[in-house]
Amino acid sequence: MEFTESKHWKRKKRYRKDINEDDIGYAIKNSNILKDKYWNDALNAISRIPPSGRILKVVYKKEKNKFKIITAFWLD
Repeated sequence: MEFTESKHWKRKKRYRKDINEDDIGYAIKNSNILKDKYWNDALNAISRIPPSGRILKVVYKKEKNKFKIITAFWLD
C-alpha cells in the first residue's frame, strides 16, 4: 500500500508522532469504506488499533493504487 501526504498532514504529523504509516494502513485495511461528511471525494477509516486499543480515524482519498492521507487522529 503506497501513501502520499497532503500539505495538511505534513504539518499535523509533527504533532502526532505516535501515529505512523503502519497504524494508518491497518485502519484503512480493517475498516469499512465510509464517505466523509463534508468532502464528497474523501473517505474515512475508523478502526481500533492493537495492542493499545485506541481508535484511529483516517481521512483519505483513493487515487488509482495510492492513498492520499489528508489527516489522521485518535478519537479517544
